[in-house]
Amino acid sequence: MPEPPDRPLIPHMRLDELLAELHARLETALTTRDRVHSLLEAVVSIGGDLDIATVLRRLTEAAAHLVNARYAGLGVVDEDGRFTEFIPVGVPEQQAQQVARFPHGKGILAVPSRERRALRLSELHDHPDFEGFPSGHPTMNSFLGVPVQVRDEVFGNLYLSDKADGGEFDQEDEAIVTALATAAGVAIKNARLYEETRLRERWLAASTEITTRLLSGVATSDVLGYLAQQAREMSGADVAVVLLPDDEDKHLIAELVDGSMAAEIRGTPVLIGETQCGDVYRSGEAASIADLRYANCPMLSHRGFRPGLLIPLGTPERTRGVLLLGKHGVCAPFDPTTRRMLNAFAGQAAVALELADARRDAERLVVLEDRDRIAKDLHDTVIQRLFASAMTLMSTIRLIPDAEAGDRVQRTIDDLDETIREIRSTVFALQNPPAPQDISLRGRFLAAIETATHALGCRPTLAFDGPVDAAVPDDIGEQMLAVLREALSNVARHAHADEVRLRVTVDTHVTLEVADNGVGIPEGGRRSGLRNMAERATALGGEFEARERQGGGTVLVWRVPLP
Repeated sequence: MPEPPDRPLIPHMRLDELLAELHARLETALTTRDRVHSLLEAVVSIGGDLDIATVLRRLTEAAAHLVNARYAGLGVVDEDGRFTEFIPVGVPEQQAQQVARFPHGKGILAVPSRERRALRLSELHDHPDFEGFPSGHPTMNSFLGVPVQVRDEVFGNLYLSDKADGGEFDQEDEAIVTALATAAGVAIKNARLYEETRLRERWLAASTEITTRLLSGVATSDVLGYLAQQAREMSGADVAVVLLPDDEDKHLIAELVDGSMAAEIRGTPVLIGETQCGDVYRSGEAASIADLRYANCPMLSHRGFRPGLLIPLGTPERTRGVLLLGKHGVCAPFDPTTRRMLNAFAGQAAVALELADARRDAERLVVLEDRDRIAKDLHDTVIQRLFASAMTLMSTIRLIPDAEAGDRVQRTIDDLDETIREIRSTVFALQNPPAPQDISLRGRFLAAIETATHALGCRPTLAFDGPVDAAVPDDIGEQMLAVLREALSNVARHAHADEVRLRVTVDTHVTLEVADNGVGIPEGGRRSGLRNMAERATALGGEFEARERQGGGTVLVWRVPLP
């Protein structure tokens, strides 16, 4: 019987080691296949939606899932490299809301977009740009930051921190996230283009509506109110204010307000010379405000508004006003796309204001032409006829033997003279309508009467006799105006008159006579107004008289000597 061999018939081939190595490589291949499959699913998921908010959220969640990271974030940057939005994943809800509402994009968060490359760290605290965590923020150690870009355009930065297994981000993680960020850049660009297209359609629709309203003759306030509403809604603002200059061009007034706190803001003035609103009005250049609390804008600064945007209404050569937009609380500023579209949209408001001015000028021209025609007819026809009639009666009076009949004719002549004076005053008023810049005494008298007409319920008649503007000094004229206003106020409050006659006579004295057909001065009534008028006359060396009018009513005579 043969002896067994000293060594085994099958040679040792390290079969167990080979099988273990094969198994490990298969596991690695399967893991790589699964990660590539997950990456493809993430790319398809991100590119399957055109809503920018949904795309950004899916991208952040997919990146965290692919590299098994506890925390993830996506910072969206504007054209200046500043964050306009931040989407956090994995951090506590309260902290996530705070970070999302007020992104800063400083320190280590700015490195990937600034250097245009991925940043992988085993320990976040060791990087020189690390500035610490805000209060309540979870502690993070390992870090991976990748820019989201298409060619040379950076949309934002994708951040991952702290792997769930406690390990560090490796080169494969960096490659996976970089590939995802590249694909996401295309999706984000498409989503932004889609968002801008939708926004542009809304702007065009609103512009068309404004043009239609302008051509149909809608009131300027309605057009500007619609513009403010559309600008606020499409820009995501909480309030929109249309600021227009006052008559002296010293203040901008909040004429129209749409949004929160409209009642409190409407009518608030802002100095043109000392505020950023005034700078935009003077320069015609739009401006962004980082924080309205420090912008010297009293209508919004103390009401909780933060980001602001100022858009001039018109061109730099002719700015008609300013559109002010504000967001309430801590939130992202207005993006450059909104600013550009608002610039074009605000031109519609300037057109509305220009058309309103042209319409007012045309209406005023028609009124002035009518005034000139009426004044010419009164002067050339009516006054001449009345004057001729008075002259005829004067030549006839000596032929009337009856004394009573002669007295009646004389009274008729006096009435005709009075009528001629009143018509001359009316002709002057028609040819010289009161205006804010009119500083003549006649013009100021007419303006005072215009102001009091509504309260009186009737239009007073005014007659001038003598060189009122040339002979009456300014100090006496001011006192006369004060007496006139006081007298008309008393008539409106107490007299219940439906006829008021005024006469200003200038010779050696200036006399103001106010007569009404009201109830007269009641016994025991207040005399403070009459006492004021008497004191003004006495101070100038003159006299004042209040008496009953024949036939009912009151006659006030204020008379002072001229220098």
